[in-house]
This record gives sequence, C-alpha cells and structure tokens, in this order.
Amino acid sequence: MSSNTQLWNEDLAPTTAAQRTWRWYHFASLWVGMVMCIPAYTLAASLIDSGMSGTQAVWTVFLANAIVLLPMLLIGHAGTKFGIPYAVLARSSFGTTGARLPALMRAIVACGWYGIQTWFGGEMIYTLLGVLLGHPLGGDKIAGLGINGGQVVCFLAFWAIQFWYIVHGMDSIRKLETYTAPLKILICFVLLGWIYNKVGGFGPLLHQPSQFVEGGKKAGQFWVVFWPSLTAMVGFWATLALNIPDFTRFAKTQRDQVLGQSIGLPVPMGLLAMLAVIVTSGTVVLYGKAIWDPVDLASRMTGAAVLIALIILLIDTVSVNLAANLVGPAYDFSSLAPKQISYKVGGYITASIALVMMPWKVLESTQGYIFTWLIGYSALLGPIAGILIVDYYLIRKTNLDVDQLYRDDGKYSYGNGWNNAAIVAFIIGVLPNIPGFLNAAFPAAFPDVGAGFKTIYTYAWFVGIAISALVYGVLMKGKVQPVISVPVQR
Repeated sequence: MSSNTQLWNEDLAPTTAAQRTWRWYHFASLWVGMVMCIPAYTLAASLIDSGMSGTQAVWTVFLANAIVLLPMLLIGHAGTKFGIPYAVLARSSFGTTGARLPALMRAIVACGWYGIQTWFGGEMIYTLLGVLLGHPLGGDKIAGLGINGGQVVCFLAFWAIQFWYIVHGMDSIRKLETYTAPLKILICFVLLGWIYNKVGGFGPLLHQPSQFVEGGKKAGQFWVVFWPSLTAMVGFWATLALNIPDFTRFAKTQRDQVLGQSIGLPVPMGLLAMLAVIVTSGTVVLYGKAIWDPVDLASRMTGAAVLIALIILLIDTVSVNLAANLVGPAYDFSSLAPKQISYKVGGYITASIALVMMPWKVLESTQGYIFTWLIGYSALLGPIAGILIVDYYLIRKTNLDVDQLYRDDGKYSYGNGWNNAAIVAFIIGVLPNIPGFLNAAFPAAFPDVGAGFKTIYTYAWFVGIAISALVYGVLMKGKVQPVISVPVQR
C-alpha cells in the first residue's frame, strides 16, 4: 500500500485476515460488559428523579438504546468491510486533514468519560478500604481539589490498574470483556435474590405511579421530561456509535458484528434499568430511602457479600472503561500524528487527560450530568454521525478506495486536506443547539435564551444528525466519482 507516513501507521492500517478474530459472541460480550456499568445503572435513577414511574424509566432507556443501535450498525459496517478505524473512515467525508476534527472531538469526550469511570473505580476502592478497616477513611478536603487525600490515593490506584491494560494492548481488553461478561450477569441475579430475601418482595417503588398523572406533582408534563431524557440516554452511547469501527474492524463477518451488537445492546440495557429500579425499590424498605448508587448499596451489605460485590464492581468498571473510553481515543490521538503517536501512546494521552479533568466535579449534580454533559456532547457527535452515514451510504454506496484514505494527495484530500462540505454541514448541525447548551451549562450568564432554543436543545442529538445529514447530502450531490475497484474484504 503506497501511503503517507503522516496518515499511516501499523495501528491505523486495515486489519488483516489474521487479526479478524471477533465472532458475534465477542461483540455480545463486549456490549454486555459495557452496559453493566455504574453510570448505566444510575441512568434509571435520573429518570425517576425527574418524575417517571419505574416502567416509564425502563422503556425510555430501552427505546434510546434501540435508536442508537441503528447508527452503530450502519457506521460499524465500514469497519468490517474495509478493516479501518473510525479516525480513518472519517477521512472519506471530512478529508485527510479535516478528519482530525471529528477524531479530536470524539477523543476529548472519551477522556471525560474515562475520568468519570476512573473516579467511580477509585470510590469503590475507597469504600472497600473503609469496610475492611471498620470505619470510613474520611479526612479533610484538599483545597482546590474538593476531595480528601484518601480519595486522591484511591483514584490514582484505580488509574494505575487500568494503565496495565493500556500497556498490554487491544487483545488483553477483548479477553477481559469475554471472561467478565457472564460474571456480571451472575452478580445481577445475586443482587436481585439478596434484595428479594431481605425485603420479602420487591418494595414500593415498583407500584409508585409517575408524577405526571393527574393530581401528581408534575401533572401533564411527561413529554417535557421525556424528550430531553431520551436525548440524554441516546447521548450515553453516542460516542460508541461513532467509533464502533474501532471494534468492528476485527469482526470475522458482517453477520458477527450485526448479530452481536443487536443482542448485546438494547435488551441488556433495558434489563439493567429494570434491575436498578427493582433493587432500589427494595432499598426504600430496607433503609427508608432510595439508594441508587450501587457502591453505597454494596457498602451496606455485611460479611463476605460486601467484599465480593465491590470486587466485582471494580472488575466491571475496569472492563467498561477500557472498552468504551480508551480504545476510541487511543486510535483518534494516533490519527492526529501517526508517525509520532501509536495506539499505545494514544492510550497514555487519554489516561493523562482524564487525570487533569477532575471528573468528580462533573458529577456534582444530576442536572450537570444529564443536561450539560450527556446532551451537550450529543449535540457535537450527532452531526458527525449524520455526515458519516450519508457519505458512506448515499454518496459512496458503501464503496471506498482504501489506498486513497492513506494518501495526502489522493481523492480524499479534496485538494487541501479538508472537505468544506463536511465542515459546513457540521457547523450548521451544531449551531441551533448552542444557545440551549449555554443556558443549561451557564444559566446565570445566559438567562434570556428563548424557549424555542431550549426546546431544540432537548432534541440535540436528533436535531444535529438530521440537519448535518441533509446539508451534507445537498452539498455533495454529484461531486463524487464512483469507485471502480474495491479492495476485497481482508
């Protein structure tokens, strides 16, 4: 393959037949592994806090994941067909230089998530040590950080555990996911059994009506809450919908990636939300209040149960974080300067940025978590997904000239390395969501944003993907010559 060293390295090159070892059950395990995580467990909590009943919360989570599965399968097709990662696929629409923009956006979001999950992992070690010692670690908060010394040490310890997997590469992550997925399903049933025996049933939360019914606190406001919640739930996996080629490039066949993902994402996500609602319902009876945080709940268990629960939660968080939040940005950072940055170095950069982002501050309020973090970045990632899908299916008809993706003087350079049509479509897709984002993130500084912009922002991902797809399709119409010869699947 003739290529430019500023666009190519061993990690970004198309996968060979020998590297294509992932079968459908590996993808299903990957998704079960990623779905069974603490942030996903607590999603149902945010919906019930907003006024939904348990049933409404579970269905909202399930629907969002069924929606996000569609772009995931569509974009994943290119990874399997050509063996290329997301950062290389983006070159066909954004240009060989312009592709660094969507790669960087995806990478920064993932660094934030990597930090959040690392914080959860550190908190588990902190709780585990407190249980073993027989008293909480405690201590004064460090000025500027807002957390105590014990929390800092536990956060860094968990960060170091994950670093081992970065050093040992992609295959160590695949093995971890495949072996831990059944363990996670087992612990869910153990948790259900534990709460049922303790409470003698499943508690009052299950029978609690939503606050939207007549006479309720938020009577008639269901749709006002539902749409931003659905957008936030879609946003939860919007990052993976973009960089799913980073995994599907290792698939043996298209059937493997489609079947594995379809089994592994929407149903387990809905079941996890149901588990969260049922278990939390039981905690109302046991402790007099709803406990949505599984770490807090595990710390209240007694004897060996607490140790087993927390250790499994620790393993779980390591496997989720590496698969969902490390693989993508490692490739993305590598694509910024392939000659200097390998996949491993990209992983080191991700882990380093996650340290300085102080993730505990993002999680201080659910309002900040849902309306600022989840919806905010979905407003950026939706337009990118729209452009990739239209480019690959409508413009290219799923045919790419792979050799040209690695040349800075080829057809995907668009003359100067940037495809202006993609940049314009991206900007126009993001613009309508900016006023609503500013109001949600900085309400004191931007109090006078119109109701129309606030409404648009509640549909951020949907608005972005639709506008950018339409604009890009119009701007690119008739501009692309069909590919005559397509490399066979490797």
